[in-house]
Amino acid sequence: MTDGFKSASPARISDAVVLMAGSGSRLRKHGFSLAKPLVPICGRPLISYTFDALIHAGIRIVHAVVGFESDMLMARVQPLVPATLDLRFIINEDWEKQNGISVLVAANQVDAPFLLTMGDHLFDQSMMDLLVRDAVPDQLNLAVDRKLDAVFDPNDATKVQTQGDRILAIGKGLQHYNAIDTGLFVCEPNIFEYLERARCNGDCSVSDGVRLMAVESKARAIDIGDAWWQDVDTPEMLAQAEKHLRARAPRAQ
Repeated sequence: MTDGFKSASPARISDAVVLMAGSGSRLRKHGFSLAKPLVPICGRPLISYTFDALIHAGIRIVHAVVGFESDMLMARVQPLVPATLDLRFIINEDWEKQNGISVLVAANQVDAPFLLTMGDHLFDQSMMDLLVRDAVPDQLNLAVDRKLDAVFDPNDATKVQTQGDRILAIGKGLQHYNAIDTGLFVCEPNIFEYLERARCNGDCSVSDGVRLMAVESKARAIDIGDAWWQDVDTPEMLAQAEKHLRARAPRAQ
């Protein structure tokens, strides 16, 4: 998927962590039996779009965090991996906890700035390229969407309050916000320290870690402009994603 942003130049970031440990319960209760990364969208498994975008952005090593039905998922995902990607699976035994725990299980696997994304999100290629290109060292960099009226399900979205490019607050329950968290980050390895600090009763979300970093002015927002993205959590979100991709697909002459 491409659009108006300039393609990414060779980047210092070569690793990505992709979170795909959850059960996809909101799709499963509607009869979807496949794990979310394998759900077909316009005839391709969802995770294939992620792999394409990672390659284009210069990523070479992908650390995929799995949990629910991990053996099956690993067996089904491995054949989908392009030859130019080195896919390394990490098993999160506590996959029923929040997504911050899935990030923490990768702590011993990455020791340099890395791209963090969700295995159930679709992005315009430009978003990943932009984030990798414009990420500021020593900061957590989050791609945010300021097109609030264009977000498909704002009630489900994680809200962000910013001042310029500085993140002030983040959370699903924010009353005052001016951007939406797209689930695409460039992180320094210190994110693991903040997630450990944020852990309460053995659990934490990525947003909990970002919130602590924001207090210390270490969390930065990068505006995605006109770019498109979609979380795929429900049948309605899946239908919206397919509608968008079909509308943009080249038509046969």
